Amino acid sequence: MRPGERSGGGPAAGEARAPSPNGTPPGFHTMWRELWPVGRHSGTGGYRRFAWTGADAECRAWFAEQAGRRGLTHEVDRNGNQWAWLGDPARGNAVVTGSHLDSVPDGGAFDGPLGVVSAFAALDELRARGARPTSPLGIVNFGDEEGARFGLACVGSRLSAGRLTAEQAHRLTDADGVTLPRAMAAAGYDPEAVGPDPERLGRIGAFVELHVEQGRALDLTGDRVGVASAIWPHGRWRFDFRGEANHAGTTRLADRRDPMLPYAETVLVARREARLAGAVATFGKVSVEPNGVNAVPSLVRGWLDSRATDPAALDTLVARVEAAAHECAEAQGVRLDVVRESFTPVVDFDHALRDEIVRILGDGTARLRVPVLGTGAGHDAGVLAGTVPTAMLFVRNPTGVSHSPAEHAAEDDCAAGVTALADVLEGLACR
Repeated sequence: MRPGERSGGGPAAGEARAPSPNGTPPGFHTMWRELWPVGRHSGTGGYRRFAWTGADAECRAWFAEQAGRRGLTHEVDRNGNQWAWLGDPARGNAVVTGSHLDSVPDGGAFDGPLGVVSAFAALDELRARGARPTSPLGIVNFGDEEGARFGLACVGSRLSAGRLTAEQAHRLTDADGVTLPRAMAAAGYDPEAVGPDPERLGRIGAFVELHVEQGRALDLTGDRVGVASAIWPHGRWRFDFRGEANHAGTTRLADRRDPMLPYAETVLVARREARLAGAVATFGKVSVEPNGVNAVPSLVRGWLDSRATDPAALDTLVARVEAAAHECAEAQGVRLDVVRESFTPVVDFDHALRDEIVRILGDGTARLRVPVLGTGAGHDAGVLAGTVPTAMLFVRNPTGVSHSPAEHAAEDDCAAGVTALADVLEGLACR
């Protein structure tokens, strides 16, 4: 029986499916099977691998074990990111691959872990080919990429790249009021050590992150593997609608200052404006106080995630949503505060590295036709792009579904991704 399957049949509807061993590179299925149950919620079938929790510790132990099995040097940097090295990284010009192992709430199995598992499998394939790297090779697991616990994405890579200060990190708090320093300390890490790591990043000559595509571009073109051109500018904004708590059964509609009404109107405005702008805007998280069935809320707090092809389009979209939200709030006697919690400008991946990867894949083992495509999803590769020559490979997602238990990549496409990554590593590190 495969991981993710029930006895007597295949995966239940909506469940993610693990690639089978048929056609996959040596070791891939074994690694996938070992990682598959870690942090998986039995009720939803999705994953809850949040930073500095027990599931996170299990993922980290798995990574360390994979490094040990291959005789790689394993180390954890000051920000909690894990590194596995073949060769001495102090020599410089290292070629690094990898991704992350944490998840969004009830996320899928492939977002992040596919890049880490494929990295170890690609190294196995290089060794099977008898390839001899002339540059150090590294595999990385960046911590807290999804930001599911503390509300900020890519914390590990942001800290290392100096895009997040220690002071800012120390102020991060989860929904239970636990601070990042307290969570790190409870997991056995030193929160006072976090901060920029220019010496380590300065040793990297190229970083290539493999990731399941979060969209259907490759499925529509019929290609197994693609190369990223850029990451759209994107950000997160918190909308605090403050009204007045009251009794739901006795308060006249005309006497209410109900913050749920302007919030609901703002959700619809965001959808309309995004459609008109050719962008995306999502209110995917909401908090209500006092959160009683028979109470008019005093506070509705919603988080807007918005992304567009260029900064001007994103600025215009968010400005229109904010203006409409203020108008709706004023009409209901509700106060509104808007806070931009994070923002990432457009990321253009290194053109020379991208073109070299396209050439390698065209001449490589599978002789792939490789489309170059943009993405609206953020990644650690996007954070590092301002410091290190960076590129991304995408593996086809047949439905485009991501951040969901139904996220999936076919076994043949996973195998093609591993082969493509091995070709890229050989072309960059064995010349």
